[in-house]
Amino acid sequence: MTADLTRRRLLQAAGATVAAGYVTSGAGTATATPAPAPPLVTYPIPAGVAQASTFEVKVRTAAGAWTPLPTYSVNLKQINAMTGAGQVLKSSMAYFDFDGSVEVWVRYKKGTIDAARIRPLSLGIEPVVDDESTLLFTLTEPSKIVVEVNGEIFDCLHLLARPIETGVPSPDDPDVIYFGPGVHTTATGQLEVPSGKTVYLAGGAVLKTSVIFKNVTNAGLTGRGVIYGTNGGGCTIVSSQNIRVDGISMLDLTTGYAITAGMSEQVAITDFGYFSAGQWGDGIDIFSSSDVLIDNSFLRCSDDCIALYTHRWDYYGDTRNITISNSSLWADVAHPINIGTHGNTADPEVLENITISNVDILDHREPQKWYQGAIALNPGDSNLVRNVRIEDVRVEDFRWGQFIHLRVAYNKSYNTSAGRGIEGVYVKNLTYTGKNAETAMMLGYDETRGIKDVTFQNLVVNGTVMASTMRKPGWFTVADMVDMHVNEHVTNLRWLDAATAPTTMPPTITTVDTGHLTAGVPVVLTISATGFPTGFGAQNLPPGLTVDKTTGVITGAPTGPGAYNTNLSVTNVAGTTTKSLILTVR
Repeated sequence: MTADLTRRRLLQAAGATVAAGYVTSGAGTATATPAPAPPLVTYPIPAGVAQASTFEVKVRTAAGAWTPLPTYSVNLKQINAMTGAGQVLKSSMAYFDFDGSVEVWVRYKKGTIDAARIRPLSLGIEPVVDDESTLLFTLTEPSKIVVEVNGEIFDCLHLLARPIETGVPSPDDPDVIYFGPGVHTTATGQLEVPSGKTVYLAGGAVLKTSVIFKNVTNAGLTGRGVIYGTNGGGCTIVSSQNIRVDGISMLDLTTGYAITAGMSEQVAITDFGYFSAGQWGDGIDIFSSSDVLIDNSFLRCSDDCIALYTHRWDYYGDTRNITISNSSLWADVAHPINIGTHGNTADPEVLENITISNVDILDHREPQKWYQGAIALNPGDSNLVRNVRIEDVRVEDFRWGQFIHLRVAYNKSYNTSAGRGIEGVYVKNLTYTGKNAETAMMLGYDETRGIKDVTFQNLVVNGTVMASTMRKPGWFTVADMVDMHVNEHVTNLRWLDAATAPTTMPPTITTVDTGHLTAGVPVVLTISATGFPTGFGAQNLPPGLTVDKTTGVITGAPTGPGAYNTNLSVTNVAGTTTKSLILTVR
């Protein structure tokens, strides 16, 4: 079916039971003022889209009846380390929305359940095996989880449980390109979105088209639907500002990354799900961009889940103010997080002010040493990586690789020069629990292109805090106890326990002094600071904006014009620093 983009029709699949946050009894049309949202919403899989058969899934609220939940068939990949051949393996994915709590019933159709677990393990969700082939569990808040049965990490069940959708647009809104339940294509395989427009995928919608934002402002890709099987990536954001991607999923892209952002500003990618099996099947790749938020997302990829770079191809410039938070990452190939590989040798660039906060890394499998690291800082091409904060990250027992890797690199397969260095890395409350990690690496390149000012605080490896105060042989370094190789080009490396203050000086705020916003246009602004920050604040923000006190990211849409003298604050163990930021809303 080809969408008529000029009339923005609602294309609803026959027999659909739920559409875009409100219940229908069959084919129908959305209205601008839907009925009050129910506490549980499920969505159909349209005809022609492959469904999985390993699991039967039902969901219900405390007082409700069981509702069947259809499962998509998704492709995943594993590389043969001896031949390099890629094996595509089938898996299952389903999504739904709820409010309050929801009970989930899963029947394993392949046989008896001998063992079951739900990941991320940090959620503490314990399934109850109801009989030989079914299990039950309860979700009390929206979560993106993996249900593993009998140790199967590929033929498993991925559930994307989101909050009840609010602010559902009308299909007649002239600023909305609306796709209702059903399968949709475009003649060219691409959809270029103008400024001020939002592409909306209703739950049950499957769009077989790449969405492009190029030289635009205030635009978005939102909803509950799926981008499926596209060639050339799922969504590309180029030289654009104030772009929002929220609530959608992507599956089985033929080629390209899920989301690419290049030379763009104020990009928010939230509540996103992605699964890949293609070659170079990266999740979210950021090039030469600033003020980017990746939040509350689940990515399972056949290459890097999230990669941060400067120059490559036609993208030029620094990358700064990037936040990755409240997400789960699973890399069947390469890195869950990779920072710094690509840059501009002729005109060196910087990656700075990077925050990774409250992230679960579920798996990492990479035989090649160059590409190992659940979190990897690998500046090449004369890049400099500085002011990186990694906090509250939990690394589960992955299959093959290193739990962290810092290297000033000259990888001649991709680089034309070595990186310039890594400076100012603060790793706090990083936990690795497992038995498969290889020796971690921290390698400067030479005396002038080294690694300096790296602080680990409360690093926990298999239950042991790795700190200079730990019990160890006197001639051992802490790095020996971690199983990390640190070379001679690393200076001022510190290992602190949770109680030791990393500094005696208050933080320094490096955020700019002024900002210009537009009423009604969503923003992403980052309070950047050095000096081991532990908390952030912002008083007298324009109405409609809020600050995340953990990451320092300001989001929302200002509701009224005016000039606001916003007082920023950043706190660490030594004190609080404030700074005035004048935000002018037009």
